[in-house]
Amino acid sequence: MKPTAVSARPSFFRRSLRWVVALALLGALAVVVWPSFDLLGHHDDPVGAAAVGELEGRPVAVSAGSGPDDTTLRVWDLTTGDPIGEPIVAHPEGVVAMALGKVDGRPVAVTGGYDNTVRIWDLATRGLVGEPIRLGNTERVDALAVGEVNGRAVVVVAAGWGDSGYELPVWVWDLATHEPFGDPMIGHTDFVSTVALGEVNGRAVAVTGSVDGTIRMWDLTTREQIGDPMTNGAGVGDVALGRVDGRQIAVSSDDKDVRVWDLTTHRLIGAPMAAGHVHGIRTVVVEEINGRPVALTGGGDDENGGGAVRVWDLRTRRPLGERMRYASWVGDVAVGHVGGKVVAVTGGGDGDVRVRDLSAYAR
Repeated sequence: MKPTAVSARPSFFRRSLRWVVALALLGALAVVVWPSFDLLGHHDDPVGAAAVGELEGRPVAVSAGSGPDDTTLRVWDLTTGDPIGEPIVAHPEGVVAMALGKVDGRPVAVTGGYDNTVRIWDLATRGLVGEPIRLGNTERVDALAVGEVNGRAVVVVAAGWGDSGYELPVWVWDLATHEPFGDPMIGHTDFVSTVALGEVNGRAVAVTGSVDGTIRMWDLTTREQIGDPMTNGAGVGDVALGRVDGRQIAVSSDDKDVRVWDLTTHRLIGAPMAAGHVHGIRTVVVEEINGRPVALTGGGDDENGGGAVRVWDLRTRRPLGERMRYASWVGDVAVGHVGGKVVAVTGGGDGDVRVRDLSAYAR
């Protein structure tokens, strides 16, 4: 266990495609066409979040504009590259965080905005599910993640700006009832920048990273902290969870480095990896490509505003292949599967939403 302005470009979306065509002749001709490099579409502001899921049996990407000129969610069919339906105006001032999940069997996007609310959107009907969840004395939602605790769909939310205390809470909310799920989790002393959900040693957990330089793990049933904080050495930008050879791990980032943590011992695995994003790491994702555990890092890569995504082998902690280049900094990366291929969907500072094939990194 990390979602209505019309584009200013000549059309609602435009693509620059390199087509890969697979032909099989065994008495009949089968043709599969896949865009290995595809500009899905565009937001009029930087993309605040991106996610990959499924809608009515189709693999889809959901992207979110960070406002103020584009506060929309847009849904893209990852098989055809086409937009699905009209954009959803998600928040009045832009989307900060987003995750996909299900509520009562319905696929939903859960968003957090600058208006200190969490909103749940039915991706099939485009409608708001219930009233917005209001978080109280905050200025915005900083991070959220969607998962399940004891059979209940929940959202774990961090929202620290504007809080009068020094210990900043992380809340758990029931997505079906819109009610808080027990007491908040308190321990961080600066705003919480990232939340990831998973299972460690049979327990549903949240792993949070903060500007205070710590990573903390929480039992989502008791909402108590598990073990000592993991000290990142600098403010934590993002955290993602995964497994390497059966060991449950967290991958964390700061401005320059990526660290891999054993979630059973809370100890660092190996030395930090210098990610090489000259202008900061903005996002981390953990995935498997053909059985190989990898991490993807995205961020700013040069003084002219360009960005990149790098792929890392989590066994060797070394980069795989060449970095993927982008015209602007990469704000978010989501990984999914389309037609048997593993793909990365990115949202950038220029508002572009792109999808790229990761097959080359499985070799």
